[in-house]
Amino acid sequence: MNKGNSSVHYKKTIKFSVLMSVYYKETSQNFNRAMQSIWDEQTVKPNEIVLIQDGKLTDELYRVISEWKNKLSSVLKLILLEENSGLASALNEGVTRITNDYIVRMDTDDISTPQRFEKQLDFMNKNTDIDVCGTYIKEFGDTIEYSKVVTYPLTHNAMLNFFKKRNPIAHPSAFFRRSFFEKSGLYEVNGHISNEDTLMWMRGFSSNCKFANVDFIGVEMQVGRDFFGRRGGFKKMTFDFKNRLTVNKRLHFGLVAYFYAIAVAIVNIMPATLKKIAYKYFRG
Repeated sequence: MNKGNSSVHYKKTIKFSVLMSVYYKETSQNFNRAMQSIWDEQTVKPNEIVLIQDGKLTDELYRVISEWKNKLSSVLKLILLEENSGLASALNEGVTRITNDYIVRMDTDDISTPQRFEKQLDFMNKNTDIDVCGTYIKEFGDTIEYSKVVTYPLTHNAMLNFFKKRNPIAHPSAFFRRSFFEKSGLYEVNGHISNEDTLMWMRGFSSNCKFANVDFIGVEMQVGRDFFGRRGGFKKMTFDFKNRLTVNKRLHFGLVAYFYAIAVAIVNIMPATLKKIAYKYFRG
């Protein structure tokens, strides 16, 4: 057996869990594609996939989930929540049910690239002080012409400095060690407004968790026609701005970070066409 095959075989013996949450607005096509990417196409497969069904789903979703359950049997662990509780609450439920020390985040409308788990697992095993690592991401249009690779800093200190501007890890690319949650606690629950990761990264840094990113594209994320329109609105802008103020205060970021927070707030309430231009030039 050559060295490369031996390395892959070693990683296949390490147990890790994939954590996902699905709700009724997800399409069965997206969910099925996500599952294919984390099982059929991965060079190293998880021994546990924890899927939280966040409230009642569509018949099509139930059908596809049933097909995957039949295929994966005990590997796919289903957790049913009677009411839609929002992503943060659903993920918290999943974290408490996972049995492994490694926890991999994945969204049900994204695609994990074939070597994602192998590369992140290898990185975490070589860097035992790291509590969470992410990857670069590639955004692509499913119904619009759009493609962009979003990069992130790689080291802990560079990521902390980057956090003055925006989040240092793409949440759907996160590969956690259980120690992260033991140090910083679970996700912050804020109803159904999606921004569950910002305060979690803040608590991670303030709890002395060690961060890293790996320099490859680990996740491909779909961008639809409403992508730029739904990333704003006054309510979400206010919510995000308050979170940024909390982050800046807790981590003692200083004046420059407040200017970034104001700039992001302005972009968030721009019309979608202007927001698209700003997003293109200031992200990644």
